[in-house]
Amino acid sequence: MPAPLSRPRPPILIGGGGERKTLLLVARYADACNLFASNPEEVDGKLRVLRSHCEAEGRDYDAIRKTVVYRGPVLDGDSDEFVADAQRYAALGVSQLDLMPDRDPVEYTERVAELVPRLADL
Repeated sequence: MPAPLSRPRPPILIGGGGERKTLLLVARYADACNLFASNPEEVDGKLRVLRSHCEAEGRDYDAIRKTVVYRGPVLDGDSDEFVADAQRYAALGVSQLDLMPDRDPVEYTERVAELVPRLADL
């Protein structure tokens, strides 16, 4: 008690990038994963490992939502690099980038909000 809010259970998100254990747990149990990676190429490699674990477990890879903690440039200098990275992540099947503020949170949020129109079609 109390009973879960959703049935048959709450959605499970597993974060991390360990290829032998963490991504195997994602393939077995998770509804979503949150990868920690430094660039789209690294995420591509992690997703390939996840896909192979899904195949071994008999799990539909596409049923797992993919998210990434983005650690690249967002607001420093030209925002084109961030938008290009977002496009590359989207092409890999990543549906969400979690951003980590590196300055005043209000200023950061306002500046990121200015990029939303450039990301809307992803």
